[in-house]
Order: sequence, then structure tokens, then C-alpha cells
Amino acid sequence: MPLGERQSDKSESRYCGVETQFNDDMPRVLDFNLYSGAFDFVVAPLMDPSYRPSLVQKDGLGSGVLPFAGSDLVLSPSQWSSHVVGKISSWIDLDSEDETLRIDSETTLKQEIAWASHLSLQACLLPAPKGTSCANYARCVNQILQGSSNMQLWLRIPLVKADDESMDAKSVGLVDSWETWNSFRLLCEHHSQLSVALDILSTLPSANSLGRWFGESVRAAILNTDCFLTNSHGCPCLSKRHQRLITGFFNHSIQIIISGNSVHPKTSVDEKTVHDNSVTDSQRHPLRPYLDYVGYLYQKMDPLPEQERFELGYRDFLQSPLQPLMDNLEAQTYETFERDAVKYIQYQRAVSKALLDRVPDEEASDKTIVLMVVGAGRGPLVRASLQAAEETGRKLKVYAVEKNPNAVVTLHALLKLEGWEDTVTVVSSDMRCWNAPEKADILVSELLGSFGDNELSPECLDGAQRFLKQDGISIPSSYTSFLQPVTASKLYNDVKAHKDLVHFETAYVVKIHNVARLAPTQPVFTFTHPKCSDKQTNHRYKKLNFVIPDDTGSAMVHGFAGYFDATLYKDVHLGIEPSTATPNMFSWFAIFFPLRKPICVNPGSSLEVHFWRCCGSTKVWYEWCVASPSSSPIHNSNGRSYWVGL
Repeated sequence: MPLGERQSDKSESRYCGVETQFNDDMPRVLDFNLYSGAFDFVVAPLMDPSYRPSLVQKDGLGSGVLPFAGSDLVLSPSQWSSHVVGKISSWIDLDSEDETLRIDSETTLKQEIAWASHLSLQACLLPAPKGTSCANYARCVNQILQGSSNMQLWLRIPLVKADDESMDAKSVGLVDSWETWNSFRLLCEHHSQLSVALDILSTLPSANSLGRWFGESVRAAILNTDCFLTNSHGCPCLSKRHQRLITGFFNHSIQIIISGNSVHPKTSVDEKTVHDNSVTDSQRHPLRPYLDYVGYLYQKMDPLPEQERFELGYRDFLQSPLQPLMDNLEAQTYETFERDAVKYIQYQRAVSKALLDRVPDEEASDKTIVLMVVGAGRGPLVRASLQAAEETGRKLKVYAVEKNPNAVVTLHALLKLEGWEDTVTVVSSDMRCWNAPEKADILVSELLGSFGDNELSPECLDGAQRFLKQDGISIPSSYTSFLQPVTASKLYNDVKAHKDLVHFETAYVVKIHNVARLAPTQPVFTFTHPKCSDKQTNHRYKKLNFVIPDDTGSAMVHGFAGYFDATLYKDVHLGIEPSTATPNMFSWFAIFFPLRKPICVNPGSSLEVHFWRCCGSTKVWYEWCVASPSSSPIHNSNGRSYWVGL
């Protein structure tokens, strides 16, 4: 049964599995572990571990019956598919110098995968590579993947790192397990059906080192009973660091698998006692207390807040950015943005401060402020501005300028519905073409994109600046774009799946979730309004140098996450840059700039990135590249540019 219930959480991490030993009575394996033990699935060997192809004596017909764990008939197809993950024989070593062992390993791997495919298993667990070289292992797996169905292959990787001098790290003979994984997946050409099953050991690497894995394709975490401590009641528990790691796995849809024998005296009940009526439910399975503890960690997590529940369906889903200059938004899009109350509260605060600065208390009853909302949409900024006027006791005359004729219909309806006829004038026009009848004291706009300027706010507001008074106020007054390198295996594979160049030269809006942020953000471009000088150009260039922290370990850069931070007015901010992000706001997701070929970076190394904002007569586009530690081609989004022309 699932570990528990969290509102709106339908992820795979609700289900917990158990690693079992070879048993040719598969119905009993499922009965013991699922129905008595309350696990959701088993990771079970498919082949007798004593089997070696080279030792099999074939009968006179030249064939032998392979020692699989029972016939396909012993379980229903749905049981095989839903409750069994195949465990490939752990003895195989496809890079062994022993030719017999190497050939036996390759033969057995292909036989077991073929059997798993015949059973319609959703996944198989591959054993960890035995040494530093895994070229032949990866070659065989790549060959299998190219000819397989949709079955997932989980490569078992012990969670250790180069600076980890623990006995756990030494015992598995690895300096950095990420390096092994990276070599393996590169040889397999980043195949989307290849994932990781992390073997969690009793000691853990640094937090930065662990963070790398959240951007990789990790499907499962194997938690050995040796990792557990003993609490004052003699029951299993985990260290604080292990608890945080497991919680992180839950938040990234990574399933937990319990492995090993019970090492806590109070949990020791063998399989033979399962049918003994004198044994309580919690004692029926020797690993049940470990499952209960993992369930406890899941259940004590905070419920998903409203913002995250709204964003669940968008996690790691690539979307092309909106182009409101070229496309008229639909009613559903307007409605989604209008539900973001936090954003409009910030705008109302900014307008209130601007009104108080613009009109002293002694002039409040006599002076009327001209406020223009450019890109008024269906009126949320008009409403926020009028509420600010009411809150501050100031008088307003509002022009609502909107180019979308469909939204203009809604604005006219609001005039009557809200009683705004004497205060608000609706203008159906592109702000860059409109000849305003008077100058504005305050210019309010909602033209920001995920990267600040990517929805062409600079170009739009440059055109509108001509009807702002010399000492007028623009809301927002400035905005800055930010960039940071990320490991984002899923996003990279999704872009690669299109099998063309143009998708690697496209910037995507995405609610990034399964990513590892490899260095702090750095500012890229800043735009201020109104413009300080006519010489200020919207064509920009920036060189950035990111330093990878020493304790991170090597990592793969799949692209760059972009954000923005805006100053609406004075101390009123709005943005999605991670360190200063406006809480509970969901109007903007990050923007993702992919790399055609991922770049491997080492701890303490510098990543030199070049970024351009290019402007033509009818369009705006970005270009980006990496210059160090290795060079990438210049990515040119001209083919997916932002339309400016009237």
C-alpha cells in the first residue's frame, strides 16, 4: 500500500519496494512481501544465481531450460508488470579480464533482459559496474536499449564521492560514483530509458555533492538496513542527514527500496512465522519496521502548498515562451495569470507608494493623477491601480491601453460592471502606435517575461515612453535577468528527442524541478525605465564566469536556467530569482537555455559563458555559448525569435 496520502501528490515516490533473494516460488514472494509485508513491489532476481552458461550441459537437441524464477504463468500479467522489478544477476562482469566470465556475463544479461521483456516488466535493476572501466558493459546495455521496448533499466550506483574517505567508499572501490554513471550514460548516448538506482550507504557525501543527483535521471534509492540507527525503543531510525535526503527523494518522485536483513532485534521474525496467528501484523515481515519508518518520514512532510499544487502538472515540461506582441492571448491564459493574487498585491503596493510620492496630503483632494496601464489585458492592473487610489485617498484618471481586441471587449464590460465609466478610458491600440491625448504621471505595465526582457518589455516601453511626463514614474522601474548553470538530464533528453538543431536553439519556459543548480546565479542584463539616455541600446552582451564549488564533485551542465528580478517602485520588488523570489507567486516559471552537447565541469573549476541579446528591425533573439572548460557552438535562437514588427 502507498506510504501515505499527501494532497495532490500522485508521484511514484508514494510506493516503496523491497529487494529480495532468489526464490523460484514467485507467488509466495509476492504474498510474503506485498500482502504480509505491505510493500508495493519487489526487486526480485529473475535467474538462479548459480547459473553460468559455460557450465550448462545441453541435451541432445542442443538446448537447455534456463533456470528462471518460475514460469510466466505463475503470476498474472498485471502482477508481473505492476509488482515486480527484475533484478539482473549481481555476479555479471562484462568488463572482466577473464574471457569466460565476460562471455557468460554478456550471455546472461541478454537472456535475463529478454525474459523480463517477455514478462512485460516495467523496469530491471542492473548491477553496479565492477571496476573503473565499464565500456563493454555500456556497449551491451546500449545494444539492448536500441532494440528493446519501453522497459526502463536502472543502473545500480553506490552513493560515494571522491573526497569520501569512509569505509563505505573504500569498500566499493570507487572514487566518485557520479563519474562511473557519467561514463556509462555517455557511452549509451544519454538513452532516455537508462536511469539510476542509488545505493544509499551509512555515510553520505557533502550536500553539494548529493545535490548533483537531483538533476540526473534517478528513479530509485536503495536504502540498506545498515544505514539505520537504533532509537531508544530499539527500533530503526535514520540520521538527520539521511532523513533530509529521503525527503528530497520523495519531493523528486524517487522510489525507496528497502534492502538487506533486519539488524534490529525487535524486528527479527522470519518468513516461517508469517502464518502464525500469534504474530501481530507489525511483526509479520522482518523489514516491516523499516517500511513503517520510511512511511513515517513521508507522512510527516508538510502538505503541498497551493502554489506547488498548481504547478505540479508543469514540472519539467518544456513550453515555448509567450509572444504577446505577435499573438493575442486567450481567455484561459488571462484567467491563469489573473489568479496570481500576490503579483497584483505587489503592483498595488507600488502604485500606492508612487501616488503618495506624487501627491502630498494637502493636494490630495484637488490633484488628479494621470495613470496609463499599457498592455491592460482584461483589467487586473486597472483594478489594482484603482484600489491603490482608494487606499491612499488620491484621485486617478486611468487610460487602459490594450491591442488585443478580444480583451478590449472585456474591458468595456468591466467599465459598466465595476462602475468605472467616469474614471477609466479604454484605448484599443498598440501602445507603440497610440497618440496619447495627454502625458502620464505614472506608466504601469505587465510585460515582463521569465528572463525579464524576453517578452520585449524594453521595446514596448521604449515606444510608450514618449507619453510619460519628464518626471514621470514607470512601474516597473527596472528589471534584471539572471543565469545559472544546471544539471537537467530530463530537460536535455526531452529537447534531444526532437532530433533537430532548432530545438537546441530554443529558449523554453519550464517549471524546473528535477535539476541541480551548480553555482549561484549571476546578473546578465538590466533595463531601466524611463530610459536614462537615447544612447541606451537594447542590444546587449555579457560574459559570465561561474565557479563550481569544491565539494560538489564533477557534474554535467545541460544548459542554463534564467530568471528575473524587477523593482516595481523603490523597495517594492517582484521576481523569480531563487535567492530573492517573491513567495507564492506563480505567474512566471524559469527559462531554460539548452546546450547541444553537455559540458562536464570539475569541482573548483570556472565555467565561462557568453550571452547576447540581439536586435533586428523586426525581431529580437538570444545567442549563447560556453568558452571554458571546453567550447560549445554558439547557439542562435534566431529561428525562434521574438516578433517585434508592427
